[in-house]
Amino acid sequence: MKKTRIIVAKPGLDGHDRGAKIVAMALRDAGMEVIYTGLRQSPSDIVNTALQEDADVIGLSILSGAHMRICDRLLELMNEKGIADKPVVVGGIIPHDDVEILKKKGIAEVFGPGTSLKQLEQRIKELAEKK
Repeated sequence: MKKTRIIVAKPGLDGHDRGAKIVAMALRDAGMEVIYTGLRQSPSDIVNTALQEDADVIGLSILSGAHMRICDRLLELMNEKGIADKPVVVGGIIPHDDVEILKKKGIAEVFGPGTSLKQLEQRIKELAEKK
């Protein structure tokens, strides 16, 4: 069985990556192939990495409050590059009112504070299998 390949990215100017690193390690420990892009990635950088790495899922960790603009741009670029079929998940501090809006725009899942690593792992596996 093919390993799930996931990009874990920190877009924008947010410099807090502890949560992203914990998620990346947990997903790796769950048997996934994790490509962690590091801090301050642009949507273009993330899409290019997803293309180069042939990722199954793209994961964004956003704590800056810029989730709407970042996700809009990322989805737009994914569409332009022909990879709009890859599921995108977002984790971080996302206001409750924005969760449904993001999902309507095409974000596959939004993980807020308190989501267990087991829940995260299971949902990402489900999304990768659907793809």
